[in-house]
Amino acid sequence: MPEQFFQGFAPIAPGNRIYLERPRIDRLLKQAINSPLVMVVAGAGYGKTHAVYSFVQKCDALTAWVQLSERDNIAERFWENFVSATASVSRDAPVKLTQLGFPVTAQQFERYFSIIKNDAAEDKKYILVYDDLHLITNKAVLRFLEQSVSAPRPNITSVFISRTEPSLNLTKKTPLGFLNYLTEEHLRFSQEEMVLYFQLQNIAPSPRIAASIYHDTEGWAFAIHLAVLSLKNAPAGAGYIPQALRVNIFKLIESEIMRPLEPELRRFIIKLSLIEHLDPALLRELAASPSLMDRLENIVGAFIRFDAYLKAYRIHHLFLDYLKGRQDELREDEKKEVWAKTADWCAANNQKMDAISYYEKAGLYGKLLELVVNTLPLLLPENTARMLLEIMDRAPKEIYSHYPVAPGLHCRLLLTLEMMDEALADVKQSIAVLEKEPLSPGIHRILAGCYNNWGFINMFTAPYTRNYDYSVYFEKAHFHAAQINLRITPPMNVSPQSAYICRVNSPEKEEMEQAITALEKSVPHLLVSMGGCMSGICELARGELTFFRGSQEAEPLLRESVRKAREHSQYEIENRALFYLLRTSLREGKKEEITDILKQLKAQLEEPNYLNRYTYDDIVMGWFYVQIRQGGKAAKWLKNDFEECVLNSASQGLEILVKAKYQISEKQYRKALSILGNRDKKYGIWAFVMGKIEILTLEALCRWYLEEQEKAYEALEAAWKLAEPNGLFFPFAELGADMRFLTEAALKDGTLSIPQEGLEKINRDAARYGEKISALAGEFGSDAKRR
Repeated sequence: MPEQFFQGFAPIAPGNRIYLERPRIDRLLKQAINSPLVMVVAGAGYGKTHAVYSFVQKCDALTAWVQLSERDNIAERFWENFVSATASVSRDAPVKLTQLGFPVTAQQFERYFSIIKNDAAEDKKYILVYDDLHLITNKAVLRFLEQSVSAPRPNITSVFISRTEPSLNLTKKTPLGFLNYLTEEHLRFSQEEMVLYFQLQNIAPSPRIAASIYHDTEGWAFAIHLAVLSLKNAPAGAGYIPQALRVNIFKLIESEIMRPLEPELRRFIIKLSLIEHLDPALLRELAASPSLMDRLENIVGAFIRFDAYLKAYRIHHLFLDYLKGRQDELREDEKKEVWAKTADWCAANNQKMDAISYYEKAGLYGKLLELVVNTLPLLLPENTARMLLEIMDRAPKEIYSHYPVAPGLHCRLLLTLEMMDEALADVKQSIAVLEKEPLSPGIHRILAGCYNNWGFINMFTAPYTRNYDYSVYFEKAHFHAAQINLRITPPMNVSPQSAYICRVNSPEKEEMEQAITALEKSVPHLLVSMGGCMSGICELARGELTFFRGSQEAEPLLRESVRKAREHSQYEIENRALFYLLRTSLREGKKEEITDILKQLKAQLEEPNYLNRYTYDDIVMGWFYVQIRQGGKAAKWLKNDFEECVLNSASQGLEILVKAKYQISEKQYRKALSILGNRDKKYGIWAFVMGKIEILTLEALCRWYLEEQEKAYEALEAAWKLAEPNGLFFPFAELGADMRFLTEAALKDGTLSIPQEGLEKINRDAARYGEKISALAGEFGSDAKRR
């Protein structure tokens, strides 16, 4: 496989390589890469890419080359592209970066920088090249690039190649020596360089003609190359005709490049302009015969070249623009065949976003839907859900009758985006149509999905509707799934969890029991219809309730929850049960049990289908560190005084408590109150009784330390009022010495509506808890290190 790189020049004959070394440009780049960031900005055809490519080939550095396209404005697709590029410089980083996902929050960026820091050898130089940056307009992707250069390491340089000035906000990140520029003026050929190139091409124009060519081209590499082609192909004695260069670049491409090619190869090259990643293996699948691929390799040179970093062919931009203008020559079935084969190749090579895009172009909605349903999680990232919803809205309406999974997926996307009314209307309409059809395996599968969605919608909205009869829909899903022995596997069957398992908005005792009973009725059906989904949640719900009551009966329930969750790969349920076991062991001062639980939590990081594992690990460990008075070891994103979390908004909440607890430990009470605000938010921690209790107790402490006594007592009374019907008093005691001081003051005041015996009990329990924590803080001082 030839690995030629384009220096703005073509080979004299197929298979020959002609390079013009440009020491002047190499010297500029050698000096430039001493800075963390290099901008190479010039118009099309100035040899930007080729100058950088030639330099890094000779440079003693490990280079990752990220070839950008307009499709990289989808953040998830950009991330797949970026991760793939890092494979050229690291064996381990791509796996870790894939698990991390596209960084959006401070938490994720912290994890990203940690991966880069730990993976990069200090004694080696690394260059990260981002080519065609002018194509990127997505704010999230641009922010990633801004952030990626905001914390430079001395041995890593980022090179941004762009036709225009990139839309990056680097004003706060450009100290002296941070940034170096190469522009059109640097990249233009000097007349001497142009003449040297002519000599390499065995062309010897007179000084007058050379001067005329330089005047016409102004040192533009692409135009100089076309002038050479014109000279080579001109009739004997015709010489250089300046007008030929000025008429039309595309006409020159047609006459000097495309016309000499045989028709089959010409058509194949036009087909290649339909796709972006020209992997040799993919091209062999697209080629009508092996000989066609061989003929393509024989013309590799100026306008099509093999990129050793990307391990793929690349087409020069101007040539690509020309080819796109000829795509109408292809029949529609030819285009769809190219897109279909490319989509299959992308799906097989874990390039899911590209596969989805090409399947849509090819009209293969069955394969698109199968890819989404079988490989993406139950609760999708919101950006991905929005993109898929747009695709389904563009698709022919027939997909909903032709493909069993389409109605259920559409509803699931609406559910993910918290469009509850639309989701419910969607699922009801689907079921009304489907139940008129003769029952078949396909109809059974669709109905199972629809009834599961109906159940999840009602489960999600139950705290607000106060209707807990959703198990009837899971029962119907169970019936239809059992008829066809439906098998659902990870990650599709992995149940995401909200901040609390007992999702109740009312403090009434009966409602808490209703919520748990509804889960107990639903789970046996979900075990069948969703492949073990939510296994262990009933024990977790009762364990959570008894934990909040301060009862030792929580521990066996939580351990049973862990066992059942592991049996069916319910990672978030397992994580939450371990979190409560950790808190239980802290309450009892059991160091050995705490150490064992921390090991189990660490083991979860090795589960690739546990998509939120790093986020929840940060949250649980952050809570632990703050609780044992070592908050400085918490993840940096949890120490920010603003809310920023990667979790779907329906799953957010616990990080709020950790952030607030950390700020309280730092005596930053105003910041803590700001984090705890926004109680009107419909979803998340603010929506549930348990969340409100924990928020109000923390608010009471903040108000107390800010000497806002009246507001402190109001928050404490409000928390008591919510906790009293179900006896949910442990969150008070869990605040240890801080709560002891507050309740001592409240007892002396004597004006609170909380019964004196209630305040006295909280005071005693808080004092006892504080003593346990003091002892553990000392014991874990040397070995509770950040993982």
